[in-house]
Amino acid sequence: MRAIGIVLAGGNSSRMKELSNKRAIAAMPVAGGYRSIDFALSNMSNSHIQKVAVFTQYNAKSLNEHLNSSKWWDFGRKQGGLFVFNPTITVDNSFWYRGTADAMYQNLSFLKNSHEPYVIIASGDGVYKLDYNKVLEYHIAKKADITVVCKKLDEGEDASRFGVIKTNEDGRIEEFEEKPIVTTENTVSAGVYIIRRRQLIELIEKSALEERHDFVKDILIRYKNLKKIYAYNLESYWSNIATVESYYKTNMDFLNKEIRDYFFKEYPGVYSKIDDSPPAKYNKGAVVKNSLVSSGCIINGEVENSVLFKKVYVGNNCVIKNSIILNDVHIGDNTYIENCIVESRDTIRSNTRHVAEKDEIQIVIEKNERYVL
Repeated sequence: MRAIGIVLAGGNSSRMKELSNKRAIAAMPVAGGYRSIDFALSNMSNSHIQKVAVFTQYNAKSLNEHLNSSKWWDFGRKQGGLFVFNPTITVDNSFWYRGTADAMYQNLSFLKNSHEPYVIIASGDGVYKLDYNKVLEYHIAKKADITVVCKKLDEGEDASRFGVIKTNEDGRIEEFEEKPIVTTENTVSAGVYIIRRRQLIELIEKSALEERHDFVKDILIRYKNLKKIYAYNLESYWSNIATVESYYKTNMDFLNKEIRDYFFKEYPGVYSKIDDSPPAKYNKGAVVKNSLVSSGCIINGEVENSVLFKKVYVGNNCVIKNSIILNDVHIGDNTYIENCIVESRDTIRSNTRHVAEKDEIQIVIEKNERYVL
């Protein structure tokens, strides 16, 4: 493909509450054995983009470990590769990334040293499948300066946490408002953009001179009447996991067979770093209904409508319903968990009960120290 890729994965969100204390949003576990960033990287690989840069910043340790080899997404080529850029202090700059445009400006050499004519920019917190070649074809056909991938939300979904878009009949964006307090529109930006590489360099350099640091507010919205910015409608599944509620809902969506098959059985696939864990073990008395259970898990109790990530131990007579149990959690005997998200590496005491009210989600974080010298 005649494009390079940029994945913006440095952000944090207060709406994730305690879940983002340990990790960047792009590193959040999804669907049992994946990370949020895997979907953007898989889309890049499946679209035959050979050269991809990931910009990380907030709580980047686990994300950097996940990205320590490009082979999982097939970027290990002589003419391409996977590049991870953390903010660095230099003679000319002593700032962290002050925004998405500033992140690109501080790594402008990546853009200048590339030869491909186009750039695909994607957020690391979206769960979706998309052939970026189709978006590029649309971009070229419209003779657009910038193309924004958009998604029409279902009725009742909260659009106020996204960039809200209004287009004309030809698909050109007429109005673009970032995270409005109140809106009647339900078409939002999916956080995926296509722009010509030379034009991106020009816009980024101009924004930096004016002390403007955000790609959406200071480029897309600011230039919407000066540049031809078009919307490409995404018809298939898309979710952004940057709130506790959306993160919970996205994982629960994977209990739906149609969505699960769409991501994992329909070509092309979704790729991730492989962990050599043994298969899940179901001991005598275990009862599991409509759940995703990952490798390394040992189940002794009852699990229903839940997602269990890697290396989860469920003790005797435990009941887990409508919950998400993150990696490496030990759940003691006779424990009842419902409508909860249990943080990774927790030890849940025996004979305890964690239940959230209906339509609410409780984050369970136990301070028990299981890893001692």
